[in-house]
Amino acid sequence: MLLLGIITSVAIPVTERDVSAILKKLDKELSLRDVYINSRKAEIDSLKGLIARKDAPDSLKLSVILDVGDRYSAFNTDSALWFYNEGYRRSRMLEMDSAVVRFALRCATYQPLVLLISRATQLMDSVERAGVPSGLEAEYHDAQRQMNSFISNFYVASPDVFDYFVKKQTEAQSRLIEALDKESHRYKLNLGESYLSKGEYVTAKAVLSDLLDDMDDTHPLYARASHMLADIAKAKGDELGCVYYLALSAISDTRCATLEVTSLQELGKILYSHDDIERSHEYLSIALKNAVDCNVSLRIIQTSQAIPFIESAHRSELASSRRRIYVVIGVLAFLLVLLCVLIRVVKNKNDHLHGMASRLEDANKTKDVYITQFLNLCSIYMDKLNQFNKVVNRKISAGKVDDLFKLTKSGKFVEEQSREFYEVFDDAFLHIYPTFVTDVNALLLPDKQIVLREGERLNTDLRILALMRLGIDDTSRIAQMLNYSVYTIYTYRNKFKGRAINREDFEKNVMCIRSVS
Repeated sequence: MLLLGIITSVAIPVTERDVSAILKKLDKELSLRDVYINSRKAEIDSLKGLIARKDAPDSLKLSVILDVGDRYSAFNTDSALWFYNEGYRRSRMLEMDSAVVRFALRCATYQPLVLLISRATQLMDSVERAGVPSGLEAEYHDAQRQMNSFISNFYVASPDVFDYFVKKQTEAQSRLIEALDKESHRYKLNLGESYLSKGEYVTAKAVLSDLLDDMDDTHPLYARASHMLADIAKAKGDELGCVYYLALSAISDTRCATLEVTSLQELGKILYSHDDIERSHEYLSIALKNAVDCNVSLRIIQTSQAIPFIESAHRSELASSRRRIYVVIGVLAFLLVLLCVLIRVVKNKNDHLHGMASRLEDANKTKDVYITQFLNLCSIYMDKLNQFNKVVNRKISAGKVDDLFKLTKSGKFVEEQSREFYEVFDDAFLHIYPTFVTDVNALLLPDKQIVLREGERLNTDLRILALMRLGIDDTSRIAQMLNYSVYTIYTYRNKFKGRAINREDFEKNVMCIRSVS
């Protein structure tokens, strides 16, 4: 086949700096994942409204149903198949043969993802027996290629069956390339994949790189092209290039709100082998959540196979962090006792009050730094435990590790850690600010005073103010440390102002509370 538009050039190798930069960009995009998903849901909802319009012609409704199904594909497989089946049913009632075939092809393409392999092949065979209408040849071959690709992934452990479906996939792709417009993106993508499957890596990379230059990362084909370039890099032993292009593919999937993905899970596995446990754990957790949300059995299986290894490494990191925190707590406890002794000595030496007050102020500043460090470490520890608890719950909910379900369902593990943290914090803080409760009530209206229950040293209200007094003013940080939502902390802070004598300066007045009266 004649290859057009390829200019031979020396490829610029991917550096560690490139990989570091692209991973940081991926982390940023993943933090916006919910924004992209909600945007896609809004687009789908706006299209659904057209289907319900009574004045819309049947041909338009079928077109919209197909569009909605396409937008659900790789986002929610169950919903995509529902709309494809609905379009198939309506088009048969209306005897619109081209539409019947188009919806049948879509159903056959995506049914393997929910383990309906036999039904998919039967439906595809029925289309072939009935004949493909003129103008739908490319769609037919593309459906054959994709369906056999999905099916082959289920038979990796059975070489003969796997090779059979890969051969059918390759044959369908060859016919698809002949049917496509030679200037189209789909043609270049399939041509590049064809060269890749034949081991012609240089030519494949030239075609795919040229294609990537013609698209931005929100194009539907961008992630697939990037993933192929990652496969080429992997085949050539270029691990940096593999990570770089997988990250590009994952960024595109994230921005397009594509949940039926492989790039993120493959990237997570590679980073695990390079001891980037935190990122690996995060990427695989998101990949598993994507697979569950999209209801793609194949991706759930693939991602779940790697999770146990990542969990083991993650638990080791948590244990190490826990030991460090215990050491820090011991040191801080000693420092707090020492500070209490110093305060008592200062009170007894009235004739040296002025000089001792200056020294005590310096000691208090140092103490605040130590306590803030201690609280930050405790917060990190609690946050990691919470993340671990959530991941295990998701895994159990997916039906993968039943014996862990009882451990995480009650949430007792996180509650116990939080309770221990509160006890340590209350004791440490009140050693340094013994009149804190009284000082806070002095800032509140007489009928809005804080009244502690029997045996209670601090409550949630006072802990929030205590953290603010220690210089931790960020609402999200306070929420993380006290294991509440940001909205809950924001509500508490607003309520404080409504109870204060001086509403505008309440938080400033809290910061002026001294550790020694």
